Amino acid sequence: MTTTLEERWAQFFRYGPYLLLGLATLISAATADLLMTPREVRVAAALLLASLVLQVWWSRAAPRPDGGKPEKQEKQERQERQEKGKPEGRTAESGVGAGPAVPMPSGGSVAGRVYFTLRTVLAFALTWLNPFFAIYACLGYFEARRLLPTRAARAGLVVTAVTMAGSQSGGLPPASPMNWAAFGVLFALNAALTMVMDHLETKEAEKAAERAGTITALEEALAENAALHAQLVVQAREAGVADERRRLAAEIHDTIAQGLTGVIAQLQAVATTADPDLAREHLDRAQALARRSLGEARRSVQNLSPSALEHDALPEALKKTVAEWAERTGVDARFTVTGTEEPLHDEVAATLLRIAQEALANAHRHAGATRAGVTLSYMGDEVTLDVRDDGRGFDPLAVPPRTGAGGFGLDGMRARAERIAGTVTVESEPGHGTAIGARVPLVRHD
Repeated sequence: MTTTLEERWAQFFRYGPYLLLGLATLISAATADLLMTPREVRVAAALLLASLVLQVWWSRAAPRPDGGKPEKQEKQERQERQEKGKPEGRTAESGVGAGPAVPMPSGGSVAGRVYFTLRTVLAFALTWLNPFFAIYACLGYFEARRLLPTRAARAGLVVTAVTMAGSQSGGLPPASPMNWAAFGVLFALNAALTMVMDHLETKEAEKAAERAGTITALEEALAENAALHAQLVVQAREAGVADERRRLAAEIHDTIAQGLTGVIAQLQAVATTADPDLAREHLDRAQALARRSLGEARRSVQNLSPSALEHDALPEALKKTVAEWAERTGVDARFTVTGTEEPLHDEVAATLLRIAQEALANAHRHAGATRAGVTLSYMGDEVTLDVRDDGRGFDPLAVPPRTGAGGFGLDGMRARAERIAGTVTVESEPGHGTAIGARVPLVRHD
């Protein structure tokens, strides 16, 4: 298993003091005859014992670096859980799952401050007796900010710098003016380096806190975006359902409704004629209209193109639609194509054909027209469809809104055009006929 940097620091703070104290003791013992008197050796031994006791106490009383409880308290709780029959092992409360081991936050605890103060005093006293005990004293550089508040940590760093400078200048107290001068220079150097490193560490901690805040903000933004995405999915689904309903309603209006209207008109003509041949002709037309309407209804449900476009391009389909409408209604109608004909996307062709059928149906049903004209124009990146009649006309601003009993009419034509980013315009006035224009993008067939 890979050990993280935080876990390595936790191991250092747990076992490092023992190793450094042991190393300092070995070197000091080797140099005791040169640097220490017998009385100083006995004092150093007592201080070493006190230091060792202090380290053992701190190992048991210190909060765990990973945020858990002190080892002694955790052991007691583990024994209590075993007595109650609960499975042994750490719980989330004791630190497992709290994340990787990391150094304790700045400020520490009361026990930590007491430990740092006593250890610094003992390390200073040992270094006074033998300069090599500064190996143990250097722990102050690592633990000051970890165990003390900010101001106290700086004081702890200065005291540690004094201890280190005394060791580096030949021991404490300095024995000569030269030693004092060296002590002053080394103290200034140690203190300066310590303050610089402390400043850099503070800035790094601020950056880490800023990054943590940024990560939190990003996580909140991601959660908000996920909620918005879910909301948009629901809205898109609802919009798709509503659009499909409108499409089916429009298709039914343009197929079954118009077909039934034509069937009724042909049957009424049968009822008013005495000529058997003419009656048979009207019946044949009614039968053809009924079959065509049924086929169109099936194609609408399956969202297929109109049957008129199954074998013909849009110009030919419009030409046949206009001719059949003229024959069925008796209205003089003409069809014209302008521009260079291009193959259109199925949706574009179907939209223009349906608009033409609705406009012609309105011209016969409402306008009472005697003449009509349909023009299909290819205009670069657009296609336009114009349907004109000489009927009675109307005021476009006074058209009542569609009701449940009425047809789709102009609203349906506009909705069809808007589905493919097009528009429908109406020009009309009472007694002067009507002109309906549809303008849609020219999207070529794949």
